[in-house]
Amino acid sequence: MMTKTLPGQPAGNGQGRIDARNLTVQYPSPHGPVKAVDSFNLMVEPGEFVCLLGPSGCGKSTILNVIAGFLRASSGSVQLDGEPIVGAGQERGVVFQRYVLFPWLNVLQNVEYGLKVRGVDKKTRQEKAREYLQLVGLAGFERKYPKQLSGGMQQRVGIARVLVNQPKVMLMDEPFGALDSQTRYMMQELTLQVSRKDGTTILFVTHDLDEALLLGDRICVITAYPGRVKEIITNPIAGPRTPDIVSRPEFVDTRRRIYEMLRDEIRLSFDQEAQKLGVQKMAG
Repeated sequence: MMTKTLPGQPAGNGQGRIDARNLTVQYPSPHGPVKAVDSFNLMVEPGEFVCLLGPSGCGKSTILNVIAGFLRASSGSVQLDGEPIVGAGQERGVVFQRYVLFPWLNVLQNVEYGLKVRGVDKKTRQEKAREYLQLVGLAGFERKYPKQLSGGMQQRVGIARVLVNQPKVMLMDEPFGALDSQTRYMMQELTLQVSRKDGTTILFVTHDLDEALLLGDRICVITAYPGRVKEIITNPIAGPRTPDIVSRPEFVDTRRRIYEMLRDEIRLSFDQEAQKLGVQKMAG
């Protein structure tokens, strides 16, 4: 059975272990079933920050959607703290690349929305919402509406809206991909800060190698379509990590190693796309 949360209680109450075993996802097509993910295996420990890294179209977002409960696996299993995931649940919060906010609600109302749905009283939910808006640097913006905020500010509202429910697991699907580089760096530091504060398990999809090495305790490199685990690499630089790690020899060596893995998979991905379009592979 899926984990239940009583009204007014935080969704996260410790733990947050994700266990994906032989996860396979396939979609129908005019030419028969097509596998997006094939025999994917990953264990994420409570409080761990794991990045999924791979070429475009390798199934990273598909894996995240199965763990979120938005998509059913074709075979295999995914469990949270030993219980099968059979649908969406408050113990898993999702941050998307697009800023999925309610445009008719102001910032405070957006952040407190999940607590309101769970029956938390107005005073308590507004106090919690203000606490997390303070954490993401948006104190004073409570009465603003999403259209009045920059992209980075909207994404911070989205993160606060997830965190206020104190989920066991936060699932992040390339959340900073649409941001400019300076805002992106700030959001990365914020994500590290909040992960340390609450000890939330984070599974983070990215195609950015440097981002994966800054954020992830481990980096799961995924093959070209269909997505399988190519290798899981433990970050040689222990947390807390800061952007200046890029100059450290361990960073440079690990980055080179992962890049060589990714290069082969990206080339394969290019070849697969060419075959779909009926284009012959160029010599060399």
